[in-house]
Amino acid sequence: MADVNQITLPPLISLITINYNQAVITCDLLESTRNLTYPNFEIIVVDNGSTEDPTERIQHGNYPNVTVIVSPENLGFSGGNNLGIRHAQGEYYFLLNNDTIVTPNLLDQLLKPFSLDPAIGVSCPKIRYYDQPGVIQYAGYHPLNEFTGRTWAIGLLEPDEGQHEQPGPTYFAHGAAMMVSRDVLHRAGSLDDSYFLYYEELDWSMRIRRAGFQIYYQPEALIYHRESMSVGKENAMKVYYHTRNRLWFMRRNVAGIPLLIFYLYYFGVAIPKALVRYSLLWKPAYLEAIKNAIIWNLRHSVRQFAIVFHPASTAIDTANPMLYQSTKVVRETAVSSHS
Repeated sequence: MADVNQITLPPLISLITINYNQAVITCDLLESTRNLTYPNFEIIVVDNGSTEDPTERIQHGNYPNVTVIVSPENLGFSGGNNLGIRHAQGEYYFLLNNDTIVTPNLLDQLLKPFSLDPAIGVSCPKIRYYDQPGVIQYAGYHPLNEFTGRTWAIGLLEPDEGQHEQPGPTYFAHGAAMMVSRDVLHRAGSLDDSYFLYYEELDWSMRIRRAGFQIYYQPEALIYHRESMSVGKENAMKVYYHTRNRLWFMRRNVAGIPLLIFYLYYFGVAIPKALVRYSLLWKPAYLEAIKNAIIWNLRHSVRQFAIVFHPASTAIDTANPMLYQSTKVVRETAVSSHS
């Protein structure tokens, strides 16, 4: 006879976020998750080799349903999220920047599109700026310009006056907040560790769409984002990865005449423009970063990296919410990365 007291819950969502020397900011996010109305989620915080272990601060906050994964090295955005995915138990993975604040019905709204069409593999919320809560950062993405390697977010820097309230497919997910079904990872793989930082969500979006899935913009879901908290507005590392990964992304996703035109544009216009700018401002570290970014691409083949998905080895009984009431800590002793 069936147990009449068995609690049946909706699908488990694994919320994955990365901390890198920002324990206070990460705890602000965790504090905001107390208001989430969705009844069945776990939170995985991946510490990406921070100089100060955030575990004690997170445990002191007594946030529900949290697992802290401590990596001995910085794996970047892609590697850190992939590490979190390997420990996740959910049917859906919600990759969320630690410098965001969630709204109460966020998970409920992000989950809705998946029941509309089995082809929907990713859903993304509307994103507004934390410091300018009425201004949009993301309401979907425009198509990629294959000649320049550029795309831009719909609604960027626009006051939110309800002009982007129509849900529907979009070209790219936003790395700050994207919910992905487990089916997507089985068919398209996970994030590519080779990117480390920047362009990884664009590359993943391309692979996801090539696997037959749609990426869906869901404006009824909303988060607030503190932009560039982890890396800063501009520095040599940011210049390096933006330069390196724009070229890397195009090599992996564009071919033929469009790629040739991109090379002409990139090395004939974009790179010289950056070199002149940083020379006039005398930023030798930035000039070195551009040189190293190009050298990295010359040394790496697009066939060099395998994209795989390593699901969690065990499943949690999602019918019992009491299993998610304590903070757990996992310390990684050996982590490999392509970067």
